[in-house]
Amino acid sequence: MTTFRGFRVAALTAVSLLALSAGANAQVTLNVVTAGDQNMVDYVIDFLGPKFEAKNPGVKVRAIGTGPGDAGSQAVFEKLKAQKSQDKWDVDVAVVHQVIAGPMLKEELLDNYTGKIESGKLATRDSAKNALGANVQGYVMPMFNSQIAIAYNPDMVKDVPTTYQALADWAKANPKKFGYNGIKGGMSGVGFVTGWIYAFAPNGLATTTAYDANAKAGWKDALAGLKEFNKNATITPGNAGTLDMLGRGEIAMGPVWVDMFYSWMADGKISPKTKLVLLGPGMPGQPMYYTLPAKAAHKDIALKFIDFAASPEIQAEGIVKRFNWYPGIDAQYVQKSLDQKTWDKLFTDVTPADLAAKGKTFPVAAHLKEIQESYEANVTQ
Repeated sequence: MTTFRGFRVAALTAVSLLALSAGANAQVTLNVVTAGDQNMVDYVIDFLGPKFEAKNPGVKVRAIGTGPGDAGSQAVFEKLKAQKSQDKWDVDVAVVHQVIAGPMLKEELLDNYTGKIESGKLATRDSAKNALGANVQGYVMPMFNSQIAIAYNPDMVKDVPTTYQALADWAKANPKKFGYNGIKGGMSGVGFVTGWIYAFAPNGLATTTAYDANAKAGWKDALAGLKEFNKNATITPGNAGTLDMLGRGEIAMGPVWVDMFYSWMADGKISPKTKLVLLGPGMPGQPMYYTLPAKAAHKDIALKFIDFAASPEIQAEGIVKRFNWYPGIDAQYVQKSLDQKTWDKLFTDVTPADLAAKGKTFPVAAHLKEIQESYEANVTQ
C-alpha cells in the first residue's frame, strides 16, 4: 500500500506539472493522461501526438502515464476529483479502464461528447455503452477492444467447438488437452470462467447489465458443471503459460488475449497454423476508453484529438497494425484502410460479425467479484 501511495503522489504531481511544461513555441498544450502500460504512453508520444500536431499547427500534445492496471485509472479519477471545484482542469483527455468509468460519471467528472464527433457513431458494441454495468453511453469512446478467444492447434483439433457446450463435450473426449489458467493466473482465465457463467447459468448474460442480488444463487449447476469440466482440463501457469503450453503441443486449446496471441505468433513462439475461435454465446473483452473531463481547459481541441484518434485511418494504422488490438470502432469501418494481409490475419478466424454477436463485456463489477469468489468456493475446493 505504501508503494502505491508513493507512486500515486508522484504520478499526480507529474500531471499537475504538465500545464507548466509546454514548449515555448506551442500556442496550446493538450494534456493527455493515460492509465495502462508504458506502451499506452509511447503510443501517444511516438505515433498519435506527432500525427495530430502535424494536422493542427500550434498544438503540442503532452502525454503522461499514471501506471498499469486499475490503480492507474484510480489515479486519474483522484486527480480529477481533487480539481472538481476549480473552473478549469489540467487534464484535457483521460484514457482509463472500464472499471473507473462508472465512478467517474457518478462524480460528474466526465462530459457527454461522443455525439459531437464524427467517429462517435462508428462504435456500436456493448463496450461503447456499458462499463461493468454502468451506462456510459455518450461519455466514452473505446480506444481499442482487447478480446479473449480460444486458440487451438488445428493439427490436434479437427472438430472445432464453437460453443461452450461443444467445448465441454470435446474436453471430455480429449482429457487434459484443453488448458486455462483458472482465475488467479491472469484475466484470460477469468474471462473463460465468466463466459461459462454466460453460457450455463440462468440468464447468465444479464450479469452484464445490472446487479441482481439473487443471481448468484442460480449459478450452482453451472459451477458444478465447471468443476466436472476441470477434471478433464489442464490448469496452466498464467496467460503466457497457456500460450507456452499450446506452442509446445502440451495442450491443444486454451483461452488467450487475441493481441497477445498474435504478438507471440509474430515472435515465432507459436505455430503460424494456430487458429482462434470465439465461443457462443459469448466471451468477454475489455476496452480502454478515451474520456473528456468535464472541465478540460482545451475542450474543443480535446474533441478534435479524440475524433482523430478514433478515425478509421488512425485506428487501422495505430491500433490494428501496431498492437494487434481490435479497433475501438466497429471493425468494418477500418477495412478499407488495411491491406488484405493485415485484415485477413486479424479478422478471418474471428470475423467482425463474430465480434458483434459474441464479443461481450465483462459483467457488473460486483458480479465479476462474485464469480471469482464462487469459483474459489465451489470449483477449486
